[in-house]
Amino acid sequence: MKYSAIQLAIFIERSNRFIARCRLLSTGEEIITHVKNTGRSKELLIPNVLVAVNHQPSDKRKTAYDLIAVKKGDMWINIDSQIPNALAAEGILAGKIKLPGLSGTINFLKREYTFERSKFDIYFETDQQEKGFVEVKGMTLENHKIGAFPDAPTVRGLKHVEELDLAQAMGYYCYLLFIVQFPRIEAATIHKEMQPALYEAVKRAEADGVQILAYNCEVDQENISILGTVPFDLKQTFIDPNQ
Repeated sequence: MKYSAIQLAIFIERSNRFIARCRLLSTGEEIITHVKNTGRSKELLIPNVLVAVNHQPSDKRKTAYDLIAVKKGDMWINIDSQIPNALAAEGILAGKIKLPGLSGTINFLKREYTFERSKFDIYFETDQQEKGFVEVKGMTLENHKIGAFPDAPTVRGLKHVEELDLAQAMGYYCYLLFIVQFPRIEAATIHKEMQPALYEAVKRAEADGVQILAYNCEVDQENISILGTVPFDLKQTFIDPNQ
């Protein structure tokens, strides 16, 4: 995935969940940007940090820029919440992302598929009549090379995990896939202290056969692409950098 019109800027402040003020490096102009992630991102969006904004002017938009990546130390972290689903679908179809346990080859994939009370990110079928769902979550929270989800409580995410568990019991092949939107990571986990109910739901789902996967990404200010599989471990200790 390559963004078409990236400019570098200095982050000033986040006015609310959706809006941030930045200053373009090239001109010194102060701009208003759309933050493409409703998570807290407190450890990333701090004053004077370097960010990448994508210039997408349109009469239908309130802002001409999207804030899509943040420089943390010497590492870029992509915070575009719309990117993980696209990367997951393309990665699965291209064979870069493997879904363990399948006998057949995926020959049908549909994004945004309604099941019971949820809309899963991906529905698939194989040439061996296997059917299943993949729910995709972006991961941007990192500390000491450990990635964690979520960085803010998510009612929607909890419902998705519970529905995956239900679908697994009904005979579907079900996967919870974390797209880690940064490269350097040793393990991925659930941020138990942030949302204990989600932790317990993932623990139950994993015990019931839902497979939990994590893949990290190569990221710079303009590009993001799947790198490879990352160990997922519910028992992994995570220290919240915001505490």
